[in-house]
Amino acid sequence: MSKDFEERLCKILPDIIKEFGTPFHIYDAAGIIKTGERIKKLMPDVKEYFAVKANPNLAVMQFMQGMEFGFDCSSIPELNLARFLESKPDDIMFSSNNTSLEEFNEALADGGCILNLDDISMVKKVPQMPELICFRYNPGKRRSEGSNFIIGEPTEQKYGVPHEKIVEAYKLAIERGAKRFGIHTMICSNQMDWRYLAETVKMLLEAIEMISSELNIEFEFLNMGGGIGTPYRPGQEDFNLSAMAIGINYSMADFAKRNGYRPKLFMESGRYMTGPHGVLVTRCINRMSKYFEIVGVDASGPSCLMRSCIYDSAYHHITVLGKDETNSPMEIVNVVGSLCENNDQFAKERYLPVVEGGDILLIHNTGAHGLTMGSNYNGRLKCQELMLCSDGFVKRIRRAETFKDYFATQRNCD
Repeated sequence: MSKDFEERLCKILPDIIKEFGTPFHIYDAAGIIKTGERIKKLMPDVKEYFAVKANPNLAVMQFMQGMEFGFDCSSIPELNLARFLESKPDDIMFSSNNTSLEEFNEALADGGCILNLDDISMVKKVPQMPELICFRYNPGKRRSEGSNFIIGEPTEQKYGVPHEKIVEAYKLAIERGAKRFGIHTMICSNQMDWRYLAETVKMLLEAIEMISSELNIEFEFLNMGGGIGTPYRPGQEDFNLSAMAIGINYSMADFAKRNGYRPKLFMESGRYMTGPHGVLVTRCINRMSKYFEIVGVDASGPSCLMRSCIYDSAYHHITVLGKDETNSPMEIVNVVGSLCENNDQFAKERYLPVVEGGDILLIHNTGAHGLTMGSNYNGRLKCQELMLCSDGFVKRIRRAETFKDYFATQRNCD
């Protein structure tokens, strides 16, 4: 969470809580826009396709659309969100995995979109091969170094066409009528080393040259995917976007010299666009002493922030409103929710100012893969989402779930 966001939010947070209650995720419009404009300034020739899965909220997506970004979708509901905003076909990239016929039909409807196929077996399953086709490329052991715990090494991933099959995939697509081509990859997540991402673009350009030499085709674009990381811990340096842009431009220029043309470059940042610009605000409702000290809050991990439950090494910084290390006594505590599962813990053995009942905790960096990964396990309902607008006003952009929502899809045997 940036100091600027923290200062603007904490100044009005008591009033926000009085109006909306807790818990809630709140996003910073000014921060989102600033990040998007920085991408456009440092990488003016790149088109961003916001990864909708990171934060599938129409209000958030409207900011992306306002910056002329497209949308990377991986399901029918995500496609529908993009089309609800009247996105043009070229502004939607459909990167599904284990795709069904229903999903293919939806992707091809309403003027279509950029279809990104995840496996060679999908070529014959596309009802009507579009003129422009893309494949997700998995380099295998060629890029094993630099992957992380979130997505795993390429050889462990369920995604993408293996290197050994990528030429054949394009050949089969051509036989079915494809005439225009792109290539995509996504082999890392929350990567903080800009060199790895720059090398990924170089890898894709080399793959393009290999495929082109075999099939005598040119590529309109390459999509380097997402994976740009954000700092989760205090003192951790920001991702060096400027250095990555320079490295990528060098590889693109070198490719153009060798091949006489320069394909467009796409990227699909999700976490980088919204992650640091969101926080989960929750209230301490219980203090407990067991074999360790426990702060119980009114948010549940699985319904509000699944990352802290499913990734053992996932760290989300926590601050206590009105208290810090310089003016408060400190203690080591676990911060937990109410779920009947021991993994419902936002933090373990965390050194925090002493928390008392009623204190407000801010769990940082929840603007991506936060509420969207939520579950209703144990009957826990998802919390509301708010937006801190650039003019200082706060708007509710998604209400909290109710018991009526929870029961809406159920029917009894009678």
